[in-house]
Amino acid sequence: MEEYKRLADIIFPDITLTVEDYEKKYPARNLKDGAIVTRYAPSPTGFIHIGALLASFTGSIFAKQSEGVFYLRIEDTDTKRTIDDGINTIINGLKEFDVTFDEGPTDENNESGNYGPYIQSQRGDIYKAFIKHLIMEGKAYPCFCSEEEMAELREYQTKKKMRIGYYGKSAKCRYLAPEEAIERIENGEKYVIRLKSPGNFENKIRFNDIIRGQIEMPENDIDIVIMKGDGLPTYHFAHLVDDHLMRTTHVIRGDEWLPSLPLHVQLFEMFGFEPPKYCHISPLMKNDNGGVRKLSKRKDPECAMSYYHELGVPKEAVMLYLATVTNSNFEEWYLQNKDKEIEDFKFTFDKMNNSGALFDLDKLTNLSKTFISSLKAEELYDRCAKYYEEYDKDFYNLFTKDKKYSIDMLNIERETPKPRKDLGCYGDVKKEFWYMYDELFNSAELNYEFKNITDKEEINKILDLYMEKYYDPKDDNSVWFGKMKELCDELGYASDMKAYKKNPEAFKGNVADVSMVIRVALTSKSMTPDLHEIMAILGVERIKERFSKLK
Repeated sequence: MEEYKRLADIIFPDITLTVEDYEKKYPARNLKDGAIVTRYAPSPTGFIHIGALLASFTGSIFAKQSEGVFYLRIEDTDTKRTIDDGINTIINGLKEFDVTFDEGPTDENNESGNYGPYIQSQRGDIYKAFIKHLIMEGKAYPCFCSEEEMAELREYQTKKKMRIGYYGKSAKCRYLAPEEAIERIENGEKYVIRLKSPGNFENKIRFNDIIRGQIEMPENDIDIVIMKGDGLPTYHFAHLVDDHLMRTTHVIRGDEWLPSLPLHVQLFEMFGFEPPKYCHISPLMKNDNGGVRKLSKRKDPECAMSYYHELGVPKEAVMLYLATVTNSNFEEWYLQNKDKEIEDFKFTFDKMNNSGALFDLDKLTNLSKTFISSLKAEELYDRCAKYYEEYDKDFYNLFTKDKKYSIDMLNIERETPKPRKDLGCYGDVKKEFWYMYDELFNSAELNYEFKNITDKEEINKILDLYMEKYYDPKDDNSVWFGKMKELCDELGYASDMKAYKKNPEAFKGNVADVSMVIRVALTSKSMTPDLHEIMAILGVERIKERFSKLK
């Protein structure tokens, strides 16, 4: 093996630390039995999508509930995908949804934890030590094939209907003697480092995925590139080293990585390391023209977290929805335990979907409505003010002009055993309550939604008599409704719905019709929250002014 050691020393003359040295530097973690150590390992592309949020949430919740460790690792070996400030974007974006890390970068220049560096571009010497180890053992080699040669190989394999890849007899540099490789390196030829795969594609390997159960796949026989020409490791190799040295127990990742699993298991075996437990999450799916496809960052606006920001969907609602995706029995538990936190629910791997959950925007909206309905009016006011200050300055000015007035409005049908659930996001406040603000009501092109009573003269007769004789702002809801019935009796409308249903021809209409006239005259809408509460907030003068518009 002396010739392999010489080859390794020529390729990595400055690498003196060994695999054993790094094993000592990063010892096994001192955690209780069953503690999960997992990671979220994104590229710093500056984009947080809902699938990434789901993956990070899942890792975070399992680590936290097992008293383990959840760490952030930045995989930036693909320099083409790295953007300026990408790390801060990831950290701050996830923090906004209360996903935080026990270890990892805290910003572009700092980190916390004893198993770093947590940014792959800062771990170059570590990867080189591990690659040097493989070369010394004859398990990796320099490959001098040019791009043109690789293109010719692919063309040949395609023509012959062979598997595409650098393997077997096609991997010609695999068979170079170390002395020849050394000579070519000393002559200045460019090269990459490839794994010398011991696998046989005809053999099957079996492994257990925590979510998917027993899986059988062909062994990897591809001599993959583990170090590129620029000296940076490839993802496949770097993540193996990192997962081992950071003592990762569980790799929770998307099922798009399943085809790579034979390779990843093989790499662990070649070093004699115990591989982590793999948990492959199914992607979020979407109905599309009668079919089903993966939720797409390019095609689907709801994939981007900015989509929910712009609507004003509470972050809590998004996380509640992701919790239902993570465990199918979470939603039922939440609806019975709305006063508890997500972390109070015991998540388990066996309740995770292994076939791809259908992204359900309606369910997310319903969860959002439930959550918003649970907020006190004062808290909802603060959240809405913050939202409108960013997204609708004009309405923000109206909304905040009289804080008490807006809080009273938001409190309509809120402090009840069954609070109203008409707000799916903060952006709905303007849509649902615009008529409560004179500036919007008076400037709108009003389309009054009168239904059963449409005669203008009759409408004004109802409104005039109501204000002259029956309306008193001091009345509670019960007295107020009693007077509505008296108004009906005086004008020939049925105050008793049973009597109306029994003999509708005996009446002009019923109490619901009369209430509708008042509701529409005040708001222009046929459907609103509680009319008595709306009138109490508007006040007598506003009521009179709005009734006068119908003269």
